[in-house]
Amino acid sequence: MWETIDKPEVLSAIVADTTRLGFIMASEPKTGALLRLLAASKPGARILEIGTGTGISAAWLLDGMDGDSSLVSIENDAQCQDVAKKHIGKDSRVSFICQDGEEFLKSVQDQRFDLVFADSWPGKFNGLQLALNVVARGGYYIIDDLFPQPGWPDGHAPKVPKLVEELEGRQDFVSLKLDWASGLMVLVRL
Repeated sequence: MWETIDKPEVLSAIVADTTRLGFIMASEPKTGALLRLLAASKPGARILEIGTGTGISAAWLLDGMDGDSSLVSIENDAQCQDVAKKHIGKDSRVSFICQDGEEFLKSVQDQRFDLVFADSWPGKFNGLQLALNVVARGGYYIIDDLFPQPGWPDGHAPKVPKLVEELEGRQDFVSLKLDWASGLMVLVRL
């Protein structure tokens, strides 16, 4: 099985700071590799990440984006987001907003994004419809952490089957569950 994944150059430094901070819900390399691939498939894309964390997923997204693409990354924990700003904040393609994800989604219902990565409860368990509303036609909606994880907060596990069932039942998206990384699901808006 192929396990070698070329990683963004900045990733090692972000991972080191993430470890020092004690942040345990960071995306793994297989998730990042898929995000990079999907970002590369959308030249000139508008990308939304809900849940910056420390910037690991953002680094992967930036690695796949072309020069005409942009990334908006939302996080409600300023200390975590500061790690991302330190390492990738000078990239003009990314902007960081420290705000509750659901509140942000409410404020952008008139906008469309070519890729939405919902890596937190907002946009996934809370405000799901708000997140799906902003996915452009032909755009991706991606979620992770569908398999049990040691760092799951209380209440996460019982929400997963309901979320998957709801997403699979949608008529306005095509969906695919992936037995990959932490358990992923990718949807494309019809």
